[in-house]
Amino acid sequence: MFKNFGKIGTFAAVAALSLTVLSACGNNNKEGAASPSASSSPSASAAASPSASPASSAAAAPAEVTITHALGTATVKTNPEKVVVFDFGALDSLDKLGVEVTALPKASVPEYLSKYKDDKYQDAGTLFEPDFEKLAALKPDVIFIGGRTAEAYEELSKIAPTIQVSLDYAKYADSFKANEEWYAQIFAKQSALDASLSEIAAAQADLKAKAANAGKALVVLTTGGKISAYGPGSRFGVIHESFGFLPADDKIEVSTHGQSVTSEYIAETNPDILFVVDRDLVAGGEGGKSAKEVIENDLVKKTNAYKNGKIVYLDPQYWYLANGGLTAELEMTKEAAQAVQ
Repeated sequence: MFKNFGKIGTFAAVAALSLTVLSACGNNNKEGAASPSASSSPSASAAASPSASPASSAAAAPAEVTITHALGTATVKTNPEKVVVFDFGALDSLDKLGVEVTALPKASVPEYLSKYKDDKYQDAGTLFEPDFEKLAALKPDVIFIGGRTAEAYEELSKIAPTIQVSLDYAKYADSFKANEEWYAQIFAKQSALDASLSEIAAAQADLKAKAANAGKALVVLTTGGKISAYGPGSRFGVIHESFGFLPADDKIEVSTHGQSVTSEYIAETNPDILFVVDRDLVAGGEGGKSAKEVIENDLVKKTNAYKNGKIVYLDPQYWYLANGGLTAELEMTKEAAQAVQ
């Protein structure tokens, strides 16, 4: 039976996403899910001709990028130097792409990104309460936020161009790629992004082929001794939509905190695979019980998932704190693949 946690260590609404590259010159949720209302993907246009040589393309790189996101529009100069991040998925991706970050909320950084706790990085407050005074003094060139910081958007936008990069879980794959393309455009990291996306695509294609015949899966989150279920279109819907696992229940309510369920529900649903996210490992919680203690009771032990050793505990660092990051996306794929090994 799989019991690996990996490294133990969105109010957000991502809607119409569009990206327009301007002027060619120079070298250079509260806690919760994003809105399922996004209706478009980003588009990009640059002054450089598709047939231009690498040298001429570099010379014609845009000086600014204008991004229309769920909360507004931001025009950012390319290759900004002072970068502030209030979303750990964004921090994950920027780290993977080799982009230097100036400030972030350091108190709740995922353990696999612990290097950002170093004194060389400024503490920008918390995900829910940015330090506006410190940020104003810092004068950042761009600020990236997620759903947990969305309520501070207006104030942050007065300090610097601010971009919301939460995922639209109703269109997870498109939303994820759109965010990554924004980073590549802003920081001139297309080659690095393409390499990372290719690795992810290959891993997900392999998993999807195997998941199609692996039976029906259910995803639950435990916190404070309680259980919530998540289905297609939810914050963990990637399990079904990108990874290819059939839902054990296709009528689960899509909401920020999932649908409250019981052990009786899990037993009646009888999933062939049960994916479990223990929120309390990264966010704390009342109850004092681990996910294993909450889940593996006499009722759940009657399910196919338990009998066949198919209860897979997922690392909440990737699935809860930093989902939407390039490293997290690949690690999430690998963890889900435990169910078909």
